[in-house]
Amino acid sequence: MLLWTFGFLKFSITDALDILMVALMIFFVFRWIRQTTAMNIFLAIFLLFVIGFVTENLNMKLMSGIMKIILNVGVIAIIVIFQPEIRHFLNKIGGRDGIAGEWRRIIDKVLGRSVSSMGDDSTTELIEAVKVMAEQKTGALIVISRKDSLQQIIETGDTIDANINMRLILNLFFKNSPLHDGAVIMNGDRIVAARCTLPLTGKTNIPARFGMRHKAAIGVTEECDAAVIVVSEETGGVSFVKDGQVRAVKDITRLREFLAESGGRTDKETKAESEGQQD
Repeated sequence: MLLWTFGFLKFSITDALDILMVALMIFFVFRWIRQTTAMNIFLAIFLLFVIGFVTENLNMKLMSGIMKIILNVGVIAIIVIFQPEIRHFLNKIGGRDGIAGEWRRIIDKVLGRSVSSMGDDSTTELIEAVKVMAEQKTGALIVISRKDSLQQIIETGDTIDANINMRLILNLFFKNSPLHDGAVIMNGDRIVAARCTLPLTGKTNIPARFGMRHKAAIGVTEECDAAVIVVSEETGGVSFVKDGQVRAVKDITRLREFLAESGGRTDKETKAESEGQQD
């Protein structure tokens, strides 16, 4: 009787596949937004869909009609409310580690796109600047671009377009500098822009020790494949953020390894280059 009521009297392989796909979709949606403020909203919307499904199959015409109106109007509201989550979801699918990752690698090869790799001299200048800022407890937020375009973020700041230089980096983040408030964007061996605004993460389980710089670093690395170096103004601690994950930098050697990794180069290649320079 219950199966007949909900239209499942004839249960086929197609029905099983349909249920499985819906279950997987709900699972992945829960997984992507479980640590964000959108979780409660999603649960409320999901509950409304369940109520609408039940009332329609039980032929409750009045309640079913009301739920249809709510859900039809709510589609626009869902797009507006979940805009950051939808954008993050599509970025995940189209990213190199997502479903379309292999197609993206093929397109990148056809178009000749490659990871913007930072040279050894620029890496050394950057590391020395980070070391000094950590010792002086100068807050810093440095975004290292890779394949994904950061043009929208660059447009929020001031164009620099200069070689990566330790003294320039220190001047940019000097507390009395007009450009110190915001992020510096680097691409390859160039400092592209300063005083840029980064999107904040929507996660709610961020440790209390992380301030706005860390939240901004997590936010931008959730949306693109960039890497971010954060220097804490309170403790002088250095963090390396990539793919939304914060990793503490204990020493300069570790930071160099992180930078080599984010530039698409392996530790073996980095060691081989340093050995070749010593020879």
